[in-house]
Amino acid sequence: MNLQPVSTPTTGNAERPDEVRTRLHGRWLIFVRGVWLALVILTLAIFFAGLPVYLAQLQTSCIGTECSYLQPSPEQVGALKGIGLSIGDYTATMVTLTLISVVVCLVVSTLIVWRRPDDRMALLVAFMLVTIGPIIATGSVLATSSPWQVPNACLYFLTLALLVLVFSLFPTGQFVPRWTRWTVVVSLAVQVPSIFFPQAPFTLTINGDPISYLMFGGELAILAIVQLYRYRRVSNPLQRQQTKWVVFGFAVPVTAFVGGTLLYQIFPSLVEPSSLYPLAFNVVSTFLLLLIPLSFGFAMLRSRLWDIDVLINRTLVYGALTVILTGVYVGLVIGLQALLRGIINQGNSVAIVISTLVAFFIAQPLRKRIQRLIDRRFYRSKYDAAKTVAAFSATLRQEVDLDQLREQLLAVVQETMQPAHVSLWLRPPAHDGKQRAPWRAIPPAP
Repeated sequence: MNLQPVSTPTTGNAERPDEVRTRLHGRWLIFVRGVWLALVILTLAIFFAGLPVYLAQLQTSCIGTECSYLQPSPEQVGALKGIGLSIGDYTATMVTLTLISVVVCLVVSTLIVWRRPDDRMALLVAFMLVTIGPIIATGSVLATSSPWQVPNACLYFLTLALLVLVFSLFPTGQFVPRWTRWTVVVSLAVQVPSIFFPQAPFTLTINGDPISYLMFGGELAILAIVQLYRYRRVSNPLQRQQTKWVVFGFAVPVTAFVGGTLLYQIFPSLVEPSSLYPLAFNVVSTFLLLLIPLSFGFAMLRSRLWDIDVLINRTLVYGALTVILTGVYVGLVIGLQALLRGIINQGNSVAIVISTLVAFFIAQPLRKRIQRLIDRRFYRSKYDAAKTVAAFSATLRQEVDLDQLREQLLAVVQETMQPAHVSLWLRPPAHDGKQRAPWRAIPPAP
């Protein structure tokens, strides 16, 4: 039995006319490569020149509103010593993560320039990755009064400008809708005074000013709405996969940042001067920023581009599983401690052991239920296809009528793969010399 569905044309990898217009050739290509190399040298020069200032800032404990959010307080330094660490360990961790970010961004940017040298959108992403690597150190030095404040301010502004441009043009390389180009101009115009003249009376900075919060939130909302519009109305299947990768790369750090900030509001003890939570939050946030260059790398290089659906599925499943198990564990510990407090002396230890065992035994069944729920809710077509194939496999073991089996097989293929044409050839038995005509099925027109 031989099944040969005719392949249907797809536009997933085909170049559209607007994609062809974004290609670079000849002298323009050489010029852009030269500018990229000059930007790499300039960025590394500013970063390493300001690195001693960044190190000194991390190693200096500070009190007051003028301090950087990366600097530890004297109480936090004492808390670090209490757990066997020092301010030097915190500094080494932050600097190491910053250096890793710079290296990863440069490597991904180099691969994009090497593998996609004629793609204007890819080259713009490569430019952005060069400057975004040291953004933690750049923003930190920007808040000081060192001689390298102005160069770091220029690099920081260039990073924001490239970031806004990338999100306004991604993934087609064109402003869609056309009016979005004016949002870029307004956004950059607002950033100029806040970066270069932070103390000026006309400057809007995100330091509790409602107007600045409103403008900043409006810019993010416009970029998000534009990307959603492109995804639904403009992008082809390949561009949608690229958008998924980039959104995933930004969604994880942003979600962690928002969740970590909400914990400040839920647990006031985390904002106490001796709490180590802010320092741990800085380390985790810096580490998660590595997802941004990696996601852009997958999106622009198109390597394993279609694996993003599996990655998102696993992230949803294990993220929900972690949250639920954490809630169950904490609830059981608190409840059992209150219940066993007047019964046995070792109530705390018993509560922890019981809670751990309960979380262990419910983890696997809970994961399967969450997997089914997410597949049914977010991956309905794949979920239905899997159920259809499983049902056909069960029927295959029981069906003996060849005509019925043929009808069911073609129905399964049409339902799961939805080809434009299906042909089924049945190999005749060895003792039968007759040639059987192929059975064909053409799906009804929609």
